[in-house]
Amino acid sequence: MRAVTWQGTKDIRVEDVPDPTIQDPTDVIVRITSTGLCGSDLHLYDPLGPFLDAGDILGHEPMGVVQEVGPQVTNLKPGDRVVVPFNVSCNTCFMCSQGLQSQCETTQVHEQGKGAALFGYTKLYGQVPGGQAEYLRVPFGDTLPIKVPDGPPDTRFLFLSDVLPTAWQGVKYADVPPGGSLVVLGLGPIGDMATRVAQHLGAGQVIGVDLVPERLERAASHGVHTIDLNQHGDNLVELLRDLTDGRGPDSVIDAVGMEAHGSPAAGLAQKATGLLPDPLARKLMQTTGVDRLEALHTAIDLVRRGGTISLSGVYGGMASPMPLMTMFDKQIQLRMGQANVWRWVPEILPLLVDGDPFGVESFATHTLPLSEAPNAYEQFQKKQDGMVKVVFQP
Repeated sequence: MRAVTWQGTKDIRVEDVPDPTIQDPTDVIVRITSTGLCGSDLHLYDPLGPFLDAGDILGHEPMGVVQEVGPQVTNLKPGDRVVVPFNVSCNTCFMCSQGLQSQCETTQVHEQGKGAALFGYTKLYGQVPGGQAEYLRVPFGDTLPIKVPDGPPDTRFLFLSDVLPTAWQGVKYADVPPGGSLVVLGLGPIGDMATRVAQHLGAGQVIGVDLVPERLERAASHGVHTIDLNQHGDNLVELLRDLTDGRGPDSVIDAVGMEAHGSPAAGLAQKATGLLPDPLARKLMQTTGVDRLEALHTAIDLVRRGGTISLSGVYGGMASPMPLMTMFDKQIQLRMGQANVWRWVPEILPLLVDGDPFGVESFATHTLPLSEAPNAYEQFQKKQDGMVKVVFQP
């Protein structure tokens, strides 16, 4: 089969690799019909290279049609249409029963001290082959795939794999009071979707901050008050307090993570770390602060006293400095973590079956064949050609 593989820093190739096979009796093989390119895939493209091996298959936002089922699978059959969550979770252990599929005890990557394994996401998370491919082996066939109805296009359901539950959890964790105010930092796919979810769930004032014109226009087109960081970077805190009765917003979502602009030193540290031999680079990234924390520090400054920050952006450094004195003094609540996909599926899926309240069918800005993946990774990182969300069709 053809698959998107990592071959080195900023070296993504589409290659022929062996087809996946049933390895455990509860496995299923899914023929991929659509698969997303996620902002966190860019971390593999560049800073997290020390945790990858040449030939690793990328991608964690797939859906498709069941091709083959293991002998113990009873809930699915060939021909069923499914979305595959990015968490590799059993949905039967203690953590999964608590709605914490990202901490699944069956797939926790103990040798790295991490939570549940993830599809297509480095040694840190199990080095499980990913879904930017023609076929994908999916474990826990009875409990992991999300069965969806035939009929609507893939894009109606594809974003159940990651974007929608990540945005939904981000808003839920932000704990916006009814009719309250929410600022979303970063209007990439997750931030953009978070603004739509927040509006759906009853936030009274939703404000989006970014510096990419296409992203700002996209958010503004569905009723978000947008702020261009290029124009207001020096007075952002004051501007947002003026918009929120002088207090600051009730809640802030950091949907940026370690891709934040504004910290050249941290950016240089990421690049320098990536040039070290892999064992040394891995150790440095796990014990040293190499993140760009501009967005998170901004969130701490922005949020009102007693407010809540929800952290959806991915950070990679272990010893990143935090302004704990300010956080304590402002009595800030901080919630974070990988999205627990199945925790939110029962709330989201019925909305998608009945209609398209989040505009998911037009959410992708680019739909490309899998062969275009190398160019798409480069363009997505450089924010070229109005690229906000890419979907590959193997």
